Amino acid sequence: MRRAVELAAENVREGGEPFGAVLVKDGEIVSEGVNELHKNYDISGHAELVAIRKAQAELKTHDLTGFTMYASGEPCPMCLASMYFSGIDDAYFAASVEDANEAGLGKSKVLYEELKKPNEDRILAMKQMPLEQTEENPIQMWREQHDNG
Repeated sequence: MRRAVELAAENVREGGEPFGAVLVKDGEIVSEGVNELHKNYDISGHAELVAIRKAQAELKTHDLTGFTMYASGEPCPMCLASMYFSGIDDAYFAASVEDANEAGLGKSKVLYEELKKPNEDRILAMKQMPLEQTEENPIQMWREQHDNG
């Protein structure tokens, strides 16, 4: 955790937001990341995602089972989802969503609240557009390719 906080502090000194993350396996640091929004104009450039991308690229895998994430701030829903999808086992954070909100970094709190609402009641309303029967269905195609009988 100490390293994640050090990265976050360095990032603030360089004009970024106070977020750093360290991905660890078997007690060894595998990758690190900081919030890179101010550098790359990439809204997904959160510290945790940067660390995940680096590890997956270096290890050439999507599966991060057995890894632990240390983050200077409580992960936003996007980062949390990525940790679930990649199989990360544990995550620890220092500052809470409430701490970030009090500092003026409150988007995560809004997102967590939005996810509790039905799709149609969210600020960004989500509306399903089912495929027509005559259209290709990528989900069905995948299912057919991966059907083990």
